[in-house]
Formats: sequence, structure tokens, C-alpha cells
Amino acid sequence: MAASGHKVVLVALAGNVAVAITKFVAAGITGSSAMLSEGVHSLVDCTNELLMLYGMRRSQRAPDEAHPFGHGRELYFWAFIVALLVFALGAGVSVYEGVHHLRHPEPMVRPSVNYLVLGASIVFEGWSWIVAIRQFRRDKGALGWFQAFRQSKDPTTFTVLFEDTAALAGLVVALVGVALAQLTGNPTYDGAASIVIGLILAVTAGLLARETKALLVGESAGRLVREDILRIAGADPDVRCANGVITQQFGPDTVVAALSADFHDHLDTPRIEQCIGRIETGVQAAHPEVVALFIKPQTAETWRRRISRLRDGVAVTRADAAPPPLH
Repeated sequence: MAASGHKVVLVALAGNVAVAITKFVAAGITGSSAMLSEGVHSLVDCTNELLMLYGMRRSQRAPDEAHPFGHGRELYFWAFIVALLVFALGAGVSVYEGVHHLRHPEPMVRPSVNYLVLGASIVFEGWSWIVAIRQFRRDKGALGWFQAFRQSKDPTTFTVLFEDTAALAGLVVALVGVALAQLTGNPTYDGAASIVIGLILAVTAGLLARETKALLVGESAGRLVREDILRIAGADPDVRCANGVITQQFGPDTVVAALSADFHDHLDTPRIEQCIGRIETGVQAAHPEVVALFIKPQTAETWRRRISRLRDGVAVTRADAAPPPLH
């Protein structure tokens, strides 16, 4: 998954560098506000891809004493920064340029340059978009598109996909604005197009910020992971009942889980440890991303009582506190 995400980001970076250069040259020649906004948009996207690559590299550092479960959430942090940059720089500058152009309209010169650049930009962005959407389609499996976005634990692919989708939409808007400004002789259409581009970026940034914030704050692992842990534990002959499991996503490929299990009363400590070992082996085989599985011996009644207190926001008292997990 990491290798595929790395490829998607590199492809997007290469395309945005080429597009940004051509857009700024065209904006300087024609004086188009929409083209300048598109150039800023592409420059922000280049910065975003560099930050994503940096975050991917930092997140792959080995665990240490201060971060026993690794640095996977660093990728979530940089993805959140990317969302803020899309809003602050991309959307903010585009709206500012559009308002400025509406207040001080200037006639467009050599509009044919804009058409050439916009056409080339659509080709470059379309190439990056196709790579991203193919990867996202493979990752989502049978899930719906929006459902896959909401449940995804790896922000690299969906961030690039959202950026490229916004970029293509912005290019279409810029093309319409340039065409209307040329046909009517009214340069305010160009400024209005810049404002619409800014609004598109603002909506994109809002969606990205919402999802990456949820990942950064902490989400549980996917339903399949939780169900498989309970199924594997419940199938062991030494387990009377797998009561429940709590999971935490620490990175795209890092999950920590705590399982409550009711063991048969006749088991001694060595037998329980052997059972725990079998459960861990089975979970690791099914989901290698589960890097730590803590198993607590509990009756079903005790589990229900304590999980109810946690969900109600009631602190567990010292008398209620469970003993340290056996493994």
C-alpha cells in the first residue's frame, strides 16, 4: 500500500510542476486572473505533494521508546497540513485575485495562449487523476466511493485524488471564464471564474480537513479487522466467549487492539498463554497491520459493564480497574 501511494504522489508532483510553470508563464503573458489563480493552485499542489512525501518518509521510521507503536500518525498530521494549505493558500489567493480583478478589470491579451496552456494542463492533470483513481478503485474494493473515502486509513491516495479532481474542475471553470471574457469583451468573467475556483478549493479543503482530522485525533480500525479478531478468538477451543475488542489506528498499516476474552475456568496460566499465542498468530496472519494485541481475561458481564462506563464517559475507579493484561 505504501509503495502504491508513493507512486500516486510522485506522478501528481511531476504533473503539477509542469502545469504550474506553464500557467505562470501564460498568466504573465495574458494578464488573466483565472490563469494566475490556476498557477497558484498548481504551486500549492506541488507543495502539498512534497509535504505528503515528507510525511510518508517520517511515518515509516522504526518504533522507539517515545513512540512504541511507530510514527504512522505523522502522515496524518502532514495530510491535515495539506488540507489547511489548500484552503489558506489555494482558495484564499484565488478568491482574492478574483475580487481584485472584479474591482479593477483589465482586458485580456493573447487569449490563445490561455487556451493552449489550459488544454495542456487538462492533459497533465488528467494523467495524474487517472493514476490516482485507478489506485483508489483497487483500494476500495466493493465499497462505494464515498464510503471508501470515509473509511480509508491511508490519506495519500484520496488526498491526491481530491486535489486532482478539484484541479480538473478548476481548469474547466478557468476555460469557461477565459472564453466568456474573450467573446463578450468583459474581463469580469475572468475574475468571477477565479472566485469559483477558490470556492471549489475551499470545499475540497473542508472535506480533506474533516477526514484527516478524524484520522489524526484517532479512529478505530475498520469493521473487518474488528470482526476478524473476535472470530479468530471465539473459534479457539480454550475461549468460552470473545466479549469484545477495542482498536486504534496509529497509521495506515499500524493497528493496536485490546481484546476481552472469557477463558474456560479449568485453564491454568500456561494454557492461557498458549491460547493467547494462537490468537495472536491467527490475527497476525489475517491482518499484519495489527502490531500489538492485548488480551484481557474477563467475563462477559464485566466487559459489558466497563465498556458501558467508558462510553458514558464515566471514569473507571481504582476498585473497577482491571489487572494488567497477561500479554
